[in-house]
Amino acid sequence: MIKVAILTVSDSCQRGERQDVSGPTIAEMLPPDVFEVCETAIVADDRGAIADEIVYFADEAKVELVLTTGGTGLGPRDVTPEATGDVCDRMVPGLSETIRAEGLKKVRSAILSRGIAAVRNQTLVINLPGSPRGVSESLEIILDVLPHAVKMMQGGGH
Repeated sequence: MIKVAILTVSDSCQRGERQDVSGPTIAEMLPPDVFEVCETAIVADDRGAIADEIVYFADEAKVELVLTTGGTGLGPRDVTPEATGDVCDRMVPGLSETIRAEGLKKVRSAILSRGIAAVRNQTLVINLPGSPRGVSESLEIILDVLPHAVKMMQGGGH
């Protein structure tokens, strides 16, 4: 069972002005026989707050996969990729490149997403878009490779 944390990055959700739909969308898409959602959180679009949650999930909660939603666009407060990069050791560019490439086939604006995928210790962190449609389409693209990715990250070989 792969332990998962879901982090929603949204000023308005964090203030309680809007309901988080994207985080629950992620949880619904994860097959329960493979993934266990152990942690969820909502933070503002703040680089330090995002980084702190990723560190907590990886180092204290010991989850194997962190899926973030939100903060990957071009807006001035969209800093999820930077926060992720601040606290991760290694990049996994193939995941985010594939999300953008496949997303482009459906919507032109997919190429504007700045989401990254990276590893902190034994935790894979993947930035997904903030909209429910964007998050579901993006996760659908990579969902089947995530168990293998986690196994490899933990030294399970190719």
